[in-house]
Amino acid sequence: MNITWGVLAHVDAGKTTFSEAVLYHAHCLRSMGRVDHRTAFLDAHPLERARGITIFSDQAMFSRAGNTYYLVDTPGHVDFAAEMERAMAVMDYAVLVISCAEGIQAHTETVWRLLRHRHVPTFLFLNKTDRAGADADRVMQEVRRRLSDDCAAIEDLEEAVAEREDALLEDYLAGSLTRERAEEAARKMIAEERLFPCFRGSALLDQGVEEFLEQFCRLTATRYDSTAPFGARVYRVRHDAQGNRLTFLKLTGGKLRVRDSVAVGEETFRVSEMMQVSGGKTTPVREAMAGELVAVAGLPACRVGDALGDCAPSPQPIETPLLSAKVIFPGNLPVREVLAAFRKLEAEDPMLGVQWREALQEIQIRVMGSIQLEVLKELIPARFGFAVDFDRPEILYLETIAAPMRGAGHYEPLRHYAEVHLLLTPLPRGSGVQFGSRCHVDDLPLQYQNAVRTHVFEKEHVGALTGSPITDLRIELLAGRAHLKHTEGGDFRQATYRAIRQGLRKAEGVLLEPYYAFVIDVPGEQMGRVLSDLKRLHASFDAPEADGERVRITGRGPVACLMDYAQELNAYTKGKGRMSARYDGYEVCHNPEEVVARRAYDVGADKENDADSVFCAKGAGFVVHWDQADAWMHCTVPTVDD
Repeated sequence: MNITWGVLAHVDAGKTTFSEAVLYHAHCLRSMGRVDHRTAFLDAHPLERARGITIFSDQAMFSRAGNTYYLVDTPGHVDFAAEMERAMAVMDYAVLVISCAEGIQAHTETVWRLLRHRHVPTFLFLNKTDRAGADADRVMQEVRRRLSDDCAAIEDLEEAVAEREDALLEDYLAGSLTRERAEEAARKMIAEERLFPCFRGSALLDQGVEEFLEQFCRLTATRYDSTAPFGARVYRVRHDAQGNRLTFLKLTGGKLRVRDSVAVGEETFRVSEMMQVSGGKTTPVREAMAGELVAVAGLPACRVGDALGDCAPSPQPIETPLLSAKVIFPGNLPVREVLAAFRKLEAEDPMLGVQWREALQEIQIRVMGSIQLEVLKELIPARFGFAVDFDRPEILYLETIAAPMRGAGHYEPLRHYAEVHLLLTPLPRGSGVQFGSRCHVDDLPLQYQNAVRTHVFEKEHVGALTGSPITDLRIELLAGRAHLKHTEGGDFRQATYRAIRQGLRKAEGVLLEPYYAFVIDVPGEQMGRVLSDLKRLHASFDAPEADGERVRITGRGPVACLMDYAQELNAYTKGKGRMSARYDGYEVCHNPEEVVARRAYDVGADKENDADSVFCAKGAGFVVHWDQADAWMHCTVPTVDD
């Protein structure tokens, strides 16, 4: 049996120390490493050891009772939450580590929410019971109140399963419910996310870890079929010291051998090398079975999150960068070299969203926070041999439109021809960009309609207010025209881009900004100050809830206003106030005029996103300005209800 399980936590809860203790008891390590001594087995990267935090997910494997276990250690800092979420895609089980000194912290609830979103059965380990001020009973109550009432102490396993099944309850009350039967029922309930067993101990002092490992192995099970068709999920991409690309797969079914061919989209590649990875050690293998984690060479087109063969696609990630930053690099360094380095980093972390802005002659990336930028500044010289810096990161805004609007694009330089008419319709928040067609195949053949669809999604179209990406739009094809002789492959690309852009320029733009959903927990005497602050920060909130001498306030507000408030709260409450926040979608910007003025986006100068159309007369192409182009269009567009 192959079981992959991950260890997750808020930063500094003791997650890596817990992983070290588990590997020690699994006989993978001769002695336990320590984060503060820079000897942790799974924090092998120099940056991790220097900073004392986990930055990159890493894995180790061990055998126990005839089963193979893959332990995945994940970052706990919020700036690397996307890396943590990617690792969840291959977990059969998860262990959430919570400090008994600090209790549930800012990032703990986010981790829990992600685990429930991805339906990963979860155990909890209440750590640091040795610390001054630690109160495991209080934290257990907090866990049941703030995470789930289905969290139960492992000592109460029989009672917990009996509460959830009538037949078991009768036997429990009669005193005939055996431990073996309770464990069998618990395995099923854990897998169905009806029960979350909780352990307690001190990983640093090696208390409670061996008992956890013993029970964990008894309460987990997986079923992978190596006789089924091949299926695998890409969960990580890395480059070795020589720059060779390694693609990390979890096999969800079947087998994979060296020299096997794997279909990636419309292309097929051959596996040239395969290896098992445990910490910094790699072991070449010739074959991998369902349920195993393996790194392979020879799959250059795979992206993180891809599902290969007979494998269900992963859920869309929730964690998303909310900041963008400009890359600053020496003027004598070729742009192509810098961009190539960032493209490699983007293959490893797709959330970077690397963009080359031709009009501005600059590279922009997307990040979760300032710590991620600091890590990149240290990582790039070590890997690529040159130094970079970054401008102060800015909020990543998005744009949509206020009401339906039509856009048309015509592209007809000599011996080229394409015309496209689109309807742009605003959608509810969180809808993204969607495509549809009202155009009959008799008017525009299906191959060209499919081309229009491809061109809608192949690039990130930007709005006319600040040049920010568009979202929450349905783009529908109303009409189009091709030429039997002169339409070339890229003509519909040009026409589609121009039609979208013209529609955006004609429409009333709406600027959107990211929002946090937050929970603030403070002493009662601080409530007035917090409520006053929240009003100043353009946040909305529910009525405060009293909990003894403390008050809990929940609400929503702009990231731009709230992103630094946790530090401010901690300062004026002298550490007694806590704030947890999570990304909660985009809403209409609270200060659009200020943002538009600050961005100073020159929509007419952005030739990468041209709204003008190109027509042809007397054997020569000529440009018609976007606001006059409608009168020049060739198609008769049928009347439709916008």
